[in-house]
Amino acid sequence: MAVCLLPDVALEVLGRWWDGNAVRLADGTPGVHVVRYRPSRWARIAPWPLGLASVTEVGDADVSRAQVALIVAGALRREAYREALVASYVWGKGKRGSPGGSGPAVLRKILAVEGLEAVLADAVIALGEQGAVAAYARLRGRVAWFGPSFYTKFLYFAGKAVPPAVGPPPLILDRVVARRLRALAQAVGRETGHDPDGSIARWVWGNGNWSPHRYAVYLSFMHAAARQMAATNAWPSDASPDLLEYALFSTTWQ
Repeated sequence: MAVCLLPDVALEVLGRWWDGNAVRLADGTPGVHVVRYRPSRWARIAPWPLGLASVTEVGDADVSRAQVALIVAGALRREAYREALVASYVWGKGKRGSPGGSGPAVLRKILAVEGLEAVLADAVIALGEQGAVAAYARLRGRVAWFGPSFYTKFLYFAGKAVPPAVGPPPLILDRVVARRLRALAQAVGRETGHDPDGSIARWVWGNGNWSPHRYAVYLSFMHAAARQMAATNAWPSDASPDLLEYALFSTTWQ
């Protein structure tokens, strides 16, 4: 994948995706990517970020990536790490789950973990001083019920406020994006003969417990693939790598 990057079929699909989203994403970032959530489902969650709709609000509310980035930046300035986590978690979960289901119930368990604040602070400090992969390593396996699908969201938004001193900025890696990577790896494996049946790709991208090395591979691939897309006429030349992450999350191909 590091050599072949995106195959032609992916370039074509991503180009069509951009055609359909160019006006909405004119600045070349996914900042306007909106998630809908129901605030009342999170009524038992504290601390609740002021930038999110009140939990007493009836019905649904929307929050964009750009808005979450602002909420997280403000929370980090106050060293309110749990508040930053809540904002990124609610955005990541959206309307999935009920008050007693996998969203709010799991978040309450995470917030109740002893030493959570120190773990999050340690990860943010590592992000600024040592880079995204080091920050990922500081979170991996440290907090029960808090896996990479959600702590990479925390790191992604934290990285908007605390740019890493070394290496690429963090990107979201969840199960949806991992499935896209698995499809890409399988295509490359078939074309090169290194993984004709796709079993290696299924193993590498088959679960959510990706190692720091795998996260480093992901970041390297995504930034190289973003440059590959920018070299085509079907993608904005100044697009940020997280635009590609959003595109991979939003579309698929055979």
